[in-house]
Amino acid sequence: MSITTEFLRRPLMTGAVAASSRRLASAMTEGIGLEEARLVVELGPGTGVFTDAILARLAPAARLVAIELNPVLAARLSATRRDTRLTVVRGSAAELAAVAGEPADAVVSGLPWTVMPREQRELILDAVAEVLTPGGRFTTFAYLHASWTPPARHFTAELALRFGELERSPVVWANLPPAFVHRATQKS
Repeated sequence: MSITTEFLRRPLMTGAVAASSRRLASAMTEGIGLEEARLVVELGPGTGVFTDAILARLAPAARLVAIELNPVLAARLSATRRDTRLTVVRGSAAELAAVAGEPADAVVSGLPWTVMPREQRELILDAVAEVLTPGGRFTTFAYLHASWTPPARHFTAELALRFGELERSPVVWANLPPAFVHRATQKS
């Protein structure tokens, strides 16, 4: 089973044709305070590339809640990761506040923002803003080739409306396709 197989089976649910690179995972998890976090929520962990990068940075007493809509990917992630800090939940990212059960210090997202309906995207972004602690960090990525499209521009504008600070990383050329990271900070 691969992300490509799941993309071919469920393209709107999976969103990516290839797994993200370790370099993108590193860019997604650096500089967002994971080392001091008590609770981190991951949206759309897929095959677990970002999950592994998050776990590598988390303190021993921290928790990671990974929410995956695709049942095959959720089951595989649960079966292949034996870290007691990780809880995999099969469900919708829009339910993240209820699933997390408490405020999160960081939310890391691999969701396919530009292919989902605008209403769903806004609902999930509202849930992210609701669950983050003051000063908490939200990180997600976008593919370089699609960054000029209307959905991508709307998504960037939606981030700017909801968060106090928004920055964009340099392009991660070692990803297929090349991508960059959005890092947003919750208003204090």
